[in-house]
Amino acid sequence: MSDDVRRALGTKLKIGKTTPVAVAGLSSIGGLELSADTIDTTTLDSDGGYRTFIAGFKDAGEVSLEGFLIPATGKGQKELYDLFESGEVDDFVIEFPPETGTKWEFKGVVTGFSTSADLEDPLAFSATIKVSGKPTLTVGTGGSG
Repeated sequence: MSDDVRRALGTKLKIGKTTPVAVAGLSSIGGLELSADTIDTTTLDSDGGYRTFIAGFKDAGEVSLEGFLIPATGKGQKELYDLFESGEVDDFVIEFPPETGTKWEFKGVVTGFSTSADLEDPLAFSATIKVSGKPTLTVGTGGSG
């Protein structure tokens, strides 16, 4: 098991499909939070007095981002802000370290963007992307090395 455990170093978030832009300065990329609604199918003659359910709509949740604000050269940071302002749906990819061959691809809407300046900390930014539709997870072999 420990041979397969990988560091997150090298994980990237990219915006766009044709000419993807990697977001610079990221220190944290939150994972997709998949969940499914349930639909109650309980009837008066349900077995054993227990409720029964079937799956309803699925929701891929949100992806949270945190990083260091790099005003002049922070590729992707301005693009996140611009997407927040426009409200447009765009393509996103979370690429885990290359040796894993693993990535999430999804469409999303930037629903939050903030910056902070604290006396004892570097300039920072955070953003939130709401996943729209079905995401795709590609899992590579990522053999131990």
